[in-house]
Amino acid sequence: MAFGSSAAQFGDGDSNQDMAEINMIPLIDVMLVLLVIFIVTAPLLTHAVKVDLPKASSSPNMTKPDNVQVAIDAQGVVYWNGEALGREALRANLHAAAALDPQPELHLRAERTTPYENVAEVMSESARQGLTRIGFVTEPKP
Repeated sequence: MAFGSSAAQFGDGDSNQDMAEINMIPLIDVMLVLLVIFIVTAPLLTHAVKVDLPKASSSPNMTKPDNVQVAIDAQGVVYWNGEALGREALRANLHAAAALDPQPELHLRAERTTPYENVAEVMSESARQGLTRIGFVTEPKP
């Protein structure tokens, strides 16, 4: 909306331009009223109820679960903490590890040339036996 005066209203014959000024006084008034409201209400929001809480001392029970190192070489041989195992012995060890409380973490290492099928079989068997925490161990690039 343009504010301006026409020649017919004020009697000025050549001035037919829009006025480009914004009236700032109402905006400043609203800002000052809001500032006063916030200054008055801010201290009311900081009051809290004083409660005398009991004091207790305890230390967290930090029982870290063991980890089981499972390695798979390129030929598909599975090693449980460094010992070579067959599929049945692996299944029995996974079942025994899943029954422990807390459950151990399964750290899975596989050679670079190991087929993914062998890794997937070990992962699915461990999930079937109830082990849920499986981590992949890799070596960083030099």
